[in-house]
Amino acid sequence: MKDGKIHVYYGEGKGKTTAATGLCLRAAGHGWQIGFVQFLKDGSSGEIAALSRIPGVRVFPFLSPIKFVFAMSDAEKAQARLFYDHLWQEILSAVPDLDLLVLDEIFGAIEAGMVEEGQLKDLFLHKPAGLELVLTGRHPTAATAQSADYLMEIRSHRHPYDKGVSAREGIEW
Repeated sequence: MKDGKIHVYYGEGKGKTTAATGLCLRAAGHGWQIGFVQFLKDGSSGEIAALSRIPGVRVFPFLSPIKFVFAMSDAEKAQARLFYDHLWQEILSAVPDLDLLVLDEIFGAIEAGMVEEGQLKDLFLHKPAGLELVLTGRHPTAATAQSADYLMEIRSHRHPYDKGVSAREGIEW
């Protein structure tokens, strides 16, 4: 039985989702069963189109349309919380069949109150021994950072956005 680890990719820089997606690609090449979940995103990024075509990769549903949290009304926030509550149950039911689970932007969802930190702590406690768990977002919770086997900070030293360049298809999304 393999010894599954907890990976945390965090920070202000570009590349957290890219790193998680790259790990999915590597694991899929070895025949692993993979679950990929994106929080606070609508599924329109290129990685979703690619991952959806790879055997053994299950891409979970998205909340669509989705706005930045600061632009959501109270009703939209309540709808998002309800959606993510149901999604969380779907994720938990799939976990026993997975070798790798990516929870992309989970820290943003926790910070926004869309997912409860206790749900993530519970997943840690009941995680199958062989499951590799990858968590991404800007600000990990203290408990998550403490629990991580891999704690990788992604920092930006320079980015075209700083010069007014908009997000580019195929690169940022």
